[in-house]
Amino acid sequence: MSATRFQRIMLKVGGEALMGSREYGIDPKAAMQVAEQIKQVYIKHVQIALVMGGGNIFRGIAGSKNGIERATADYMGMLATVMNALALQDALEKTGVPSRVQSALQMPAVAESFIRRKAMRHMEKGRVVILAAGTGVPYVTTDTGASLHALELKCNVLMKATKVDGIYEQDPKKFPKAKRFKSLSFTDAIQLDGIEVMDTAALAMAKENDMPVMVFELFKKNNLQKAVEGEDIGTYVSNNVQTQLVG
Repeated sequence: MSATRFQRIMLKVGGEALMGSREYGIDPKAAMQVAEQIKQVYIKHVQIALVMGGGNIFRGIAGSKNGIERATADYMGMLATVMNALALQDALEKTGVPSRVQSALQMPAVAESFIRRKAMRHMEKGRVVILAAGTGVPYVTTDTGASLHALELKCNVLMKATKVDGIYEQDPKKFPKAKRFKSLSFTDAIQLDGIEVMDTAALAMAKENDMPVMVFELFKKNNLQKAVEGEDIGTYVSNNVQTQLVG
């Protein structure tokens, strides 16, 4: 069995990961793919907390731009993350991975309320903790919620699973020759133009509290396992590294 670099991780999964080939909503097959990736890490006895996004159902910022009052739109987005959390919990349980959903908004019929010590105890007992509803307040993104929860739960790293294999100097869709960063200092991640890995508040919180961030592609086979084992598959952001491009 390969040794793991990290023993307790915070995994940020965007809602789009549950869409599969659909234009919106939840594809159960996609949820199972995510669950299988998590299981590969779970069986290595890595403690896992996970923050779900809700962009496959509703984005608060997008809703506010279309005329919905911002706070209301953000609460709607939080509810979308709860739906995704329940879908992922169902998929995890089907793969044999025990899990608990904790919500920053009280809804006892479907989820526990977020209690820091209880979440940590769940992880210590070998349960994946799925954190839904962001921070429970508007005007805060799920990225910032992931940074906050990673610190609260004393995780070793915040891992952001995306559709691309790391952070690039320019948008690789628009600039095919753009190079990937192997490592990136928090200062550069915040200040360099064209880098949109996480919102500034999330990065600033991680920087101030020395919480490293790893950005990698989720749907490439075994990638989460490789990331936990410390392989060079994405971009590692930290106060303790120099900014370095691949190649």
